[in-house]
Amino acid sequence: MSLHIGFTGSPLDRVEPARHDPQALAALAANPAALLLDMPDYLPAAADGALAWQPFTPLPPEETLLLGLIDGIPRFARIDPAAVAAKRWPELMTLLDSLAPGEAGIYAAARSLLDWHARHRFCANCGRKTAPHHAGWARLCPDCGTEHYPRTDPVVIMLADHEGRVLVGRQPGFAAGRYSALAGFVEVGESIEEAVARELREEAGVVATSVRYVASQPWPFPSQLMIACIATVDDGTLTLDLAELEDAKWVDRAQVEAALRGDEDAVFGAPPRYAIANTLFRAWLAGK
Repeated sequence: MSLHIGFTGSPLDRVEPARHDPQALAALAANPAALLLDMPDYLPAAADGALAWQPFTPLPPEETLLLGLIDGIPRFARIDPAAVAAKRWPELMTLLDSLAPGEAGIYAAARSLLDWHARHRFCANCGRKTAPHHAGWARLCPDCGTEHYPRTDPVVIMLADHEGRVLVGRQPGFAAGRYSALAGFVEVGESIEEAVARELREEAGVVATSVRYVASQPWPFPSQLMIACIATVDDGTLTLDLAELEDAKWVDRAQVEAALRGDEDAVFGAPPRYAIANTLFRAWLAGK
């Protein structure tokens, strides 16, 4: 069974050396075939499953983000000096369902980088205002010389498995009827397996006896790496942390299959296909 993982499969050649070579970057920017990603307010323009691109006109260095090459053609995005941190617009969720896998991967990289610039304007070392650097893949402090790079926050997302059933939960902000895998940030000084076990114990009161890795996914809201796992637990008794979960329950194979099909009488609504929680359900059904 081939598993679809949202926001992966980007066709971008990231040409990392060009970020550090002003002459190479200038040549890419001057290429008459170069294109600019059309993404006002972080909402990508798209049609027929593909992102919309515009002819690229060279920008000031502090506004230039080199995404990379696709089929040898330079692709850019604009760093807006006045941009604010991105919101997770409802219309974006609908659009993401329509994007081809590789297109969603391009969007994930562009959104995460642009949002990082909007959120990290000042030096964490001395407090001075920083400027984009290395073709938009870093920021440089003009005072202390510190280089700052985009960070990715690791998040574990997991299904607990107990006697042929898996645990699903929902938060108050979820769409009506939707349940998903449990998730939480990896804390300092712990491994992926330890984070999975801790989150399951804290949120649902179940104890993991083994943890296996399934897959990972970049999640650009704002910039996380979702690490999908399946954990075996030996006791299905639940003790919920109601500050984290509104509800949780055990569901069997038939109920998961009905949810993934979108059956009207399914006992829960499944997460969208671009979310790795959806991938996790399919991996569990496939015995992965």
